[in-house]
Amino acid sequence: MAISNRMALEVPLISARYARRFIEFMERRGVKRAALLNDTDITEALLEDPDASFCMQQITSVLKKADWLMNDERAAFQFGQQLDLPSHGLLGFAVLGQDNPRQLISMIVQYLRVGLPLMDMELDSTGSTFHIRLLDTWGLGELNPCVTKMYMGSIHRVSAEVCGHFDIQFTFSAKRDASSWQSLAPDCEFHFDAPHNQITMALKEQPSQKDNASLKFLLARNRQSAGENTGLADKTLMQVREMIMSQPGRPCTTSNIARRLDISTRTLRQHLASEGTSFREVRNEIRENFASLYLIDTNVPLESIAEKLGFSDQASFTKAYRAWTGKTPGDVRRQSQKPR
Repeated sequence: MAISNRMALEVPLISARYARRFIEFMERRGVKRAALLNDTDITEALLEDPDASFCMQQITSVLKKADWLMNDERAAFQFGQQLDLPSHGLLGFAVLGQDNPRQLISMIVQYLRVGLPLMDMELDSTGSTFHIRLLDTWGLGELNPCVTKMYMGSIHRVSAEVCGHFDIQFTFSAKRDASSWQSLAPDCEFHFDAPHNQITMALKEQPSQKDNASLKFLLARNRQSAGENTGLADKTLMQVREMIMSQPGRPCTTSNIARRLDISTRTLRQHLASEGTSFREVRNEIRENFASLYLIDTNVPLESIAEKLGFSDQASFTKAYRAWTGKTPGDVRRQSQKPR
């Protein structure tokens, strides 16, 4: 369902760093900054402010002008390819990619759902293959192809280190032929006029295993090392973690997870208990890590974080976060914004 509340369009959600990088990209293609910012309330001071964020109205105003001025239908995808992990403020995720590539994909999707909410995403996996479907919750209309291409380009860029082949489907048509598109990314196959905007990618067979450094806010770690128990209960725990990380919101319930695993809720609880944990503990651990990441590294409103993590309202989220950490979400955000 498209978001129709006009007030939502005026809430600052998107970090200024994305707007700044996009304008610089367009300038390199010969489009002057003034042409993009004219008749908007985006100032140079806001663009250079590391703590500034823009609302959907501001972002779509710039994108509409840029989309009209782009002389290559592939340009938006090319911009997306420039959005690597550091561009998203996720440099630490590079270590996660070396340590656990499966969880890297889940973490990136969940971060972008909150940190760059121009589109929503659904993540599903079968074995070592991941499927990410883009959902237009804002009703972008004529901007849908432009934003979709940006997302696909960035997903390809940040996943290329751990995935080897990409199949990209677009719901819209293309004027250029497939080979022209494939020249941008030789490891991709592009399809147009498809039923969904979706990217499918397979993990590389032997991802590099280098640094196993701690990622305090980035990963709800397994309690056992890879060399220990590899029994059914341990496998179930890993699957539960992956499912929760891919969708930590309201659909993340014991019954839903058990159904996806094709086991009973009782069996699920028994497997987790044998690993010294419970569904509630695993879910709360992952939610706490996501919440801390969003609070420290984004300016997304608390109510949006609460919704993404499956809480009925901001008050419930605040109560839970205080129980987990001893601090309120507001305290953590204010502390993170103090000059270091």
